[in-house]
Amino acid sequence: MPENKQNYDESQIQVLEGLEAVRKRPGMYIGSTGPRGLHHLVYEIVDNSIDEAMIGVCKNINVSIHKDNAITVIDDGRGMPVGIHPKMGIPTVEVIMTVLHAGGKFGGGAYKVSGGLHGVGASVVNALSEVCEVTVKSEGVLWRQRYERGKAVTGLDKVGELDGHGTKVYFKPDHEVFEELDYDYDTLAQRLRELAFLNKGIRITLEDEREGGKKEEFYYEGGIKSFVEYLNRNKETLHEKVIYVEGKKEDYTVEVALQYNDTYNENIFSFANNIDTVEGGTHMIGFKAALTRVFNDYGKKFGHLKENDKNLSGDDIREGLTAVISVKLTDPQFEGQTKTKLGNSEVRGIVDNIVGEGISTFLEENPSVGKNVIDKALLAARARDAARKARELTRKSVLERSALPGKLADCSSKDPEECEIYIVEGDSAGGSAKGGRDRKFQAILPLRGKIMNVEKQRLDKILNYQEIRSMITAFGAGIGTDFDVEKLRYNRIIIMTDADVDGAHIRTLLLTFFYRYMTDLIDKGHVYAAQPPLFKVSKGKKDYYAYSDKELEAILAQIGGKDNNTNIQRYKGLGEMDAIQLWETTMDPEKRTLVQFTLEDAMAADEIFTILMGDKVEPRRQFIQENANKVVNLDV
Repeated sequence: MPENKQNYDESQIQVLEGLEAVRKRPGMYIGSTGPRGLHHLVYEIVDNSIDEAMIGVCKNINVSIHKDNAITVIDDGRGMPVGIHPKMGIPTVEVIMTVLHAGGKFGGGAYKVSGGLHGVGASVVNALSEVCEVTVKSEGVLWRQRYERGKAVTGLDKVGELDGHGTKVYFKPDHEVFEELDYDYDTLAQRLRELAFLNKGIRITLEDEREGGKKEEFYYEGGIKSFVEYLNRNKETLHEKVIYVEGKKEDYTVEVALQYNDTYNENIFSFANNIDTVEGGTHMIGFKAALTRVFNDYGKKFGHLKENDKNLSGDDIREGLTAVISVKLTDPQFEGQTKTKLGNSEVRGIVDNIVGEGISTFLEENPSVGKNVIDKALLAARARDAARKARELTRKSVLERSALPGKLADCSSKDPEECEIYIVEGDSAGGSAKGGRDRKFQAILPLRGKIMNVEKQRLDKILNYQEIRSMITAFGAGIGTDFDVEKLRYNRIIIMTDADVDGAHIRTLLLTFFYRYMTDLIDKGHVYAAQPPLFKVSKGKKDYYAYSDKELEAILAQIGGKDNNTNIQRYKGLGEMDAIQLWETTMDPEKRTLVQFTLEDAMAADEIFTILMGDKVEPRRQFIQENANKVVNLDV
């Protein structure tokens, strides 16, 4: 694509509309004014640098979080054009920074492929920043312009002479727009690492200048091959070598990397022009079709599947698969609720052909890998058949209301919207919860001890476990591929465990089960944790409840300190509270605190579940050491 390297100037920047609406309705442009929108500002500026990298004119991108949560992004790309824009009559840098939909991605020929939000990036960041400053190195000259809340407050000034080329953007998010201005280092690191994987050979640095300071560099010569190795690093893999396929057709580039591990779950991550297509799309469909066809053909050809055997299903072939699909194309069409589903119909066939050919070649050269995968898929098929039969039994019992679990104390309301179910550890806490609840809308399901670790079991084994069957039956929405969140009998599923190590373990086991087999429960915001108090403070005839050490200190200060009339009780478990106390502190919607579980990032969640619930000891030890200082309310 050499033509792109030469002409990136004022003639290629097209103007579509003005900036006024952005400050009025920021959510329309960056999703929200909460943490997600705040972090999105960084991604928009970094995406501009990545666009330069994708055409081979930028090798280094540096991101700094300053002490006041301002951000600087520096790249060594060509530098924003500084000439006077032919239509606007002002410097082109100023057009890019102050006019919405002004950019080199609208057919001017500056970029064949680009990510970002199609040109809204820099101007939206500028509009939502208290202060923004752009410095450009171009043809031996250093230029700078400053903006406040989207408006230029200086001209484009020549501030020196300097060799090299590139752009530096400094911005401070506007406190009038954002609910909070605190950047999360790990959130930024994860996205920047992802971008470095997706664009091999690009060096991205993240530096945190705030208290405790951190600095990391992300650079991967192996690109998405390294990405798959990273995702599988805490898992036992079926084959050492990552299968890698790359191909081009006209303006389409397809890259796929995959490797199997010994777990029972599939993890496929897809990207189009570096945008995380969490809802999949045509590239995902093409990949899955090719994978299913190639492994079935291979199995038949080499006798691993008998002539009369049914073809293996895609689900069976993808058991234990970790894969990354990355496509780059000139004109991506995004669909879906969150615009994260690729819709270009031609992509399906292109991906299917390139992936099918590439995997076939790999299997011809590595026959043992093909045999291992097919053996695993055959076991998966048998287990899936057993699971189907077990599911049918479970489904029947859901239809028969009388077959609800014996230990379930159901609520009287039949309106799922107002109903909630407490999953409680043990009979004694279950007894208090049953006595204290509001029977109209609160159901109680006590579990006997810890449920099984589903991370290490196939679905057919899981469905034989009584406590899990009780939950499936009570929720009424099925399990696995049959799970239908619309059929859920309770709007809120509340995990209520003791505030100790065992309670945290039970919570993790339940979340692992929900994440793996009822993902929509968490994804659609139905799963919560109850927050029981840690202390009861009694002084005279008055009782106070504290949910943390800090709250305990505040209560003691409020009642005039600790004296002989003050009694502090540390709750060891829910069973120590009677029904009235449990209602007042933990179950009364007017007074309780619930923590909602979300799946902001499936990749991060998957990694944590693997570390905490998988077989490898070393990553678990390391995780606990690194996170020990973040743990609160832990009673060891």
